[in-house]
Amino acid sequence: MATERELSKRIKSIKNISQVTSALAAVSASKANKAQRQVEATRDYAGKAFEILNNLASQPGVSENGHPLLTARPEIKKISLILMTGNRGLAGAYNSNMVAYAERFLAAWDVPVDVIAVGRKGRDLMIRRGYNVVASFDSIPDSPSILDVTPISQLVTDDFLAGKVDQVFVAYTDFINLIARRPSIKQLLPLKPTDFSDMAVAEYVSDVDLTGVSDRIYGYEPGPEALLNTVVPRFTDLQVYQSVLESQASEHSARYVAMNNATDNAAELVEILTLERNKARQSSITSEILDIVGGAEALAQG
Repeated sequence: MATERELSKRIKSIKNISQVTSALAAVSASKANKAQRQVEATRDYAGKAFEILNNLASQPGVSENGHPLLTARPEIKKISLILMTGNRGLAGAYNSNMVAYAERFLAAWDVPVDVIAVGRKGRDLMIRRGYNVVASFDSIPDSPSILDVTPISQLVTDDFLAGKVDQVFVAYTDFINLIARRPSIKQLLPLKPTDFSDMAVAEYVSDVDLTGVSDRIYGYEPGPEALLNTVVPRFTDLQVYQSVLESQASEHSARYVAMNNATDNAAELVEILTLERNKARQSSITSEILDIVGGAEALAQG
């Protein structure tokens, strides 16, 4: 049985750790709320952008494949996956769940795969497991602007246009609320403006009413196809940006839950160790009393 002094040291150490985990939980909750507000602030823009894209692609005079990023390849020879994880741990199973989900997805493909890692944790795990990680982005700040994530979308867009890959997917964690989140993998390229249900961040435009949108005829200057050259790449940037915001909010919420649970566990452990320390103290006092009584009896008998 541990001594009273040893138990006191353990209690003090656990209390110090609980102060750290409590502070991390508070910071993560604040960051998650801020990231959530960013996601919600851009949903209206995403919805309108999708509405314009849908209408442009349906205008008379626009060919069926009006833009290279809208053109599906007849044969899929190689795919690319943008994998979004965190740079740090202490977030429970957030990173490992996302990587495991991505591995199950890739196992269903019998073609070569290029992995673009956003976050050090996913990069390290995918390299360790033998995947071809062609690029890594691990310096995206909290509360990023769209310019911070444009290099990611530019990389996959260039690869798609150059024919290096035939389909691009993005793996991110869908933020539901501060407690709940779920891994998600959606198609990024080619875009499908008339059916966005399985495209990246489709939940952001799920409430957009597209009734009759494709039937509306507008006069565009300089023309629908010319505008597609601007709208389509920007919409791709927007999808990646929204995915990053979702992932950051999910990471912060996962860290909040993990640190909050750690704080609660520390409090329970302190209670248990305090009881053990009290028992050790009581045992020590009882032993000292018995020694005194025994000594007194020995003197009386002597």
